Amino acid sequence: MSEWLVLVLAMVAASAVVLIVTVLKERRVGEDYDSSETPDVIEYMTMMVGVVYAIVLGLAIAGVWEARSAAQDGARVEAQALYEISERAAVYPEPVRDRIRADVDAYVNQVVGKEWQAMADHGELTKDGDVLLRKVRQDVAEYAPRTEVEAQTYQPLMDQVAIAADARGAREQSAGSTMPGVVWFGLLLGAVMTVGLIFTLQIRRSPRELLLAGLFSMLIAFLLFLVWDFDAPFGRSGDDAAEAFTALFPS
Repeated sequence: MSEWLVLVLAMVAASAVVLIVTVLKERRVGEDYDSSETPDVIEYMTMMVGVVYAIVLGLAIAGVWEARSAAQDGARVEAQALYEISERAAVYPEPVRDRIRADVDAYVNQVVGKEWQAMADHGELTKDGDVLLRKVRQDVAEYAPRTEVEAQTYQPLMDQVAIAADARGAREQSAGSTMPGVVWFGLLLGAVMTVGLIFTLQIRRSPRELLLAGLFSMLIAFLLFLVWDFDAPFGRSGDDAAEAFTALFPS
């Protein structure tokens, strides 16, 4: 299901629930019901709950955004290291150079074609990716330089392999969700309480009040959607983060 479709459905559902409850509540009250009789303490409590929830929700969005940015920066580091390996291998003899580049391409294809989806579905990397990266390391490490230029290139290539391996390890740690389940429980409970407090303010069926109630509930749903979407550091589909690899290895 498309992320945009999920967002639209969540916002429409949240707004519909609020409007339906408001209409049903209005039908049950009597004609002598005075909507202006809202105790001051309820207004104060509503304001405080809204402020506290806004702070918590803002911290949640900032936390998942920071984790997402760090994860995608790590993916760019990994892709750049692999690109440097492929390019710097140009000084090696043709058979060695072609073997290194072919193994790098095979690893990139595995990451983009299968591993990203595995991270989105299961929050873990693939064993085939580990095997292919070890093969790249062996290609570089086992070749004995024969010229001064090759000798000068050998250690930088090994450093780039180490950088790629380290970035892969960091990517594995960031593959799962960022937010613990207890935090999600708090966010959802806070959303229900915040929206529910609308009804303590004696909201009626006037077009203005219904519009504001619907828009407010849609805003809460949108912000929760942001947390849910950013909670996957590499995206729900992986296409955004995979651009770091496809930009350097377009084929």
